[in-house]
Amino acid sequence: MLGAAIIHPDMRAVMPLMPEPIGQHDGTDKKDGERHAAKRLVAKWRQDHPHLKCIGTADSLSANAPHLETLQAHDLHSILGVKEGDHALLFQQVQAAEPAGRVTHYERHDRAAALVHRLRFVNDVPRNASNADVRVHCMEDWERGDGKVQHLSWVTDLRVNKRTVLHLMRGRARWKMDNETFNTLKNQGDHFEHNDGHGEKHLSVVVAMLLLLAFLVDQTQQLCCGVFQAVWAKLGSKRMLWERMRAWFYDDALASMRQLFEALLYGFKKSGPIVTMDSSSSPPHILCHRVRDAGYTALVGGSDAQFTTSSHSARDILLDLGVGRPASEQNG
Repeated sequence: MLGAAIIHPDMRAVMPLMPEPIGQHDGTDKKDGERHAAKRLVAKWRQDHPHLKCIGTADSLSANAPHLETLQAHDLHSILGVKEGDHALLFQQVQAAEPAGRVTHYERHDRAAALVHRLRFVNDVPRNASNADVRVHCMEDWERGDGKVQHLSWVTDLRVNKRTVLHLMRGRARWKMDNETFNTLKNQGDHFEHNDGHGEKHLSVVVAMLLLLAFLVDQTQQLCCGVFQAVWAKLGSKRMLWERMRAWFYDDALASMRQLFEALLYGFKKSGPIVTMDSSSSPPHILCHRVRDAGYTALVGGSDAQFTTSSHSARDILLDLGVGRPASEQNG
């Protein structure tokens, strides 16, 4: 399954899009793969959002000529990661441009993050030998800080200069796809794991889409709902937030998600037990649900049921209904 999301470098929330399953399709003999799935996903996304301006980001596996052409065909700019081991010819072209004076070197100090960026970029180089007509602009960053140096590199169809290179480097926001989407779903309570295959009658695909749909609702609340944001800050982690939400769903009938979040934020006074007569049986039985902080335990099963209680109100309710007597008052 190929996933995608709308992300922004300055925002923690991500908006997951409808994923595209990777598998054999009816009426086709060709083996499916990530590249074909990407074509379908981009085409469907552009059909749903014909006027939305975005920049496509992906890892080095997607920095190939067919994928670049797919993005351009659907009016999408791109900033794609590249690695020297995967794109040797591209880096050879950059080295060849150095003696010709086409390569620009630039250094920038980020005092807020205590980082030094040593940048190198060159415009208009062929993507590879077999696709010389597909031209890209290449940029590299040697990021130095805390005694470590990290080398990052990208290709883009947006022209690079000293004024734009740092902004274009923010294409590393692609990491939000991993950090804020898949890592969140895997490690913070949703148990979204890798699966080999689509499952019987595509069950695994359906479950994965339902998880992503629920995640979309959570991300929308994280982005737009002040009460959600306050509860998250109060509890400290999403894992704790999900556990507290589940605890409320187990025992309580809630009118809305807002009521749930307000209860988690401000607290909620529990009411007494809800007691319902079952008129279909004789003698009458009591149907009662557990209330966590009511302070009693009732064991009811008929008109002569025994119970123990530390709550006079619970005892009085049962006696007023004419069923059950305290164990101390029973004969034998």
